[in-house]
Amino acid sequence: MPSLTEPKLISGNANLSLARSIARRMSMHRGMQVNLVDARVERFNDQEIFVEVFENVRGEDMYVIQPTSNPANDNLMELLIMTDALRRSSAARITAVIPYFGYARQDRRAKARTPISAKLVANLVETAGIDRVLTLDLHAAQIQGFFDIPVDNLYASPVFALDIEHHFRGQMEDLMIISPDVGGVARARELAKRINAPLAIVDKRREKAGEVAGMTVIGDVKGRKCIIVDDICDTAGTLCKAAETLMEAGATEVHSYITHGVLSGPAVERVSNSVMKSLVITDSIEQGDKVLAAKNIRVVPTAPMFAQAILNIWGGMSVSSLFETDTLVPIYEGFYPRG
Repeated sequence: MPSLTEPKLISGNANLSLARSIARRMSMHRGMQVNLVDARVERFNDQEIFVEVFENVRGEDMYVIQPTSNPANDNLMELLIMTDALRRSSAARITAVIPYFGYARQDRRAKARTPISAKLVANLVETAGIDRVLTLDLHAAQIQGFFDIPVDNLYASPVFALDIEHHFRGQMEDLMIISPDVGGVARARELAKRINAPLAIVDKRREKAGEVAGMTVIGDVKGRKCIIVDDICDTAGTLCKAAETLMEAGATEVHSYITHGVLSGPAVERVSNSVMKSLVITDSIEQGDKVLAAKNIRVVPTAPMFAQAILNIWGGMSVSSLFETDTLVPIYEGFYPRG
């Protein structure tokens, strides 16, 4: 049964442009103006974070939009302190909308005497008073089990499927989906099934952390337009090396669809100078002018999907319906014209 109150959005500083886009999309869906709650999230001279909410939120259903991307610690603390401010202001329910969940790559103990930081972050989120988490393409599905509160994990693959069908119209039979490592096969297979394309794998071997010793293509990519699919692109070293390996194996073109464009260090230069024709990322992380100016990097919007997910949560409706491409077609109408 729908709540009597309207959903209210509040944003930290991590990705204000996405938060505003979500508010605009919700305004379209609701047929009424949806604005971000007026608040200030700032730092004192010693870099302590201070939050002040200027509107009454008592009894409200609040949605805090804040990816915990770089700087991860600052953005995480903003999320926690904003939550504390809302909880002490008597908000009825607080949902953390975390388009990019930082520390997700530290989801297990890879060696002795190391932390499971993703679990620690989950504990912090719960302790702060968050009632529910909405996120996108968690690095590892088991992170949902680190929480004792509901976690809705959206997937970028339905949006990527729409984008691929639009940009590769008439060329779908030439496409092949590529997993850049064995661990990402499930994610790549999911997209391959959506667009009815075959699947291949690039097997990488490391001699030591951060350095790829060699790569082997498992599958026949000769004469194919290859699309590499992954959840995170950080320094882009492995991604660019995989693209080179695919071209050497006979691929005609290489494109990449990556959910979270972390793009740290030399990543943009590597991608710009690589053999990849395009790198497609979502706006889960706010990008700077350098990324937006790169000729072969393109950003697809997630605001329509997040806006609908928030409305579904608020209205007590299914969020998993957004996993289907057909459900997203009307939501993304105007972005990807059909026919």
